[in-house]
Amino acid sequence: MSHTAPARAVQRPAEQNPSFVRPSSARPVPPVNSSRAPSRSAHRSGSRAPARAAAVAVALVIGSLALTACGPTAPDPAPDSAAHSGGHGAPAEGTPSDASAEAGTTADSGHNDADVTFAATMIPHHRQALEMSEIMLAKEDLPPAVRDLAERIKAAQGPEIEAMDSWLEAWGAAAGDHGDHAMDGMLTEEQLQQLESADGPQAAEQFLAGMIEHHRGAVEMAEQELEAGRNADALALADRVIADQTAEIEEMEGLLAELKQ
Repeated sequence: MSHTAPARAVQRPAEQNPSFVRPSSARPVPPVNSSRAPSRSAHRSGSRAPARAAAVAVALVIGSLALTACGPTAPDPAPDSAAHSGGHGAPAEGTPSDASAEAGTTADSGHNDADVTFAATMIPHHRQALEMSEIMLAKEDLPPAVRDLAERIKAAQGPEIEAMDSWLEAWGAAAGDHGDHAMDGMLTEEQLQQLESADGPQAAEQFLAGMIEHHRGAVEMAEQELEAGRNADALALADRVIADQTAEIEEMEGLLAELKQ
């Protein structure tokens, strides 16, 4: 009896073994480290937080400014009395008190000798113009245009006399006499008497001829004041005298020419 050798188990390659699992060629995945940086979503959430906080802060600031603008304005602090008074009770530069002193109505430093001379001589000059006008207004047969002129002269020069009187009083001076009639155009006493005794048309011619010279004298006096005067009020009056009486001279010359025709 023959002996049969036991069959050997056929050794298969490992690749052919169904239970064999080929090791992966990929690198092993390292373990997750919990200390690594947060995910992108976490990073985005974290970066948005400061931006939101900044936006809230800006909104609060804008709201605060809006409430401040709409609310009542706090009163300005009281000005420093020393700065506005110039110290020791003296008025500050540019104040009304300083302006009035400069105008010469209350302080001696606001005028000079030329101002005193102008007011002291212009007062009697104006007074004679009023006298001449009153003589004419008392006449019944006076031409209407001449009567109107006499009324305007009286209305304008009366208040000017009062103003100049107040200046002289403030300056401690007084109005002078009539001065040199030949230089300032004023009428003599004899001429005034002739004007008073003349009838309407004749008186009108005498009045116009005499007042023309009278006005020319006033204009010369006013021009002298502008050249040498200092007081603001006196200088303003001199300007007005020149403008008004120059215009009246032209008017009277026209009226006189008509009466002589």
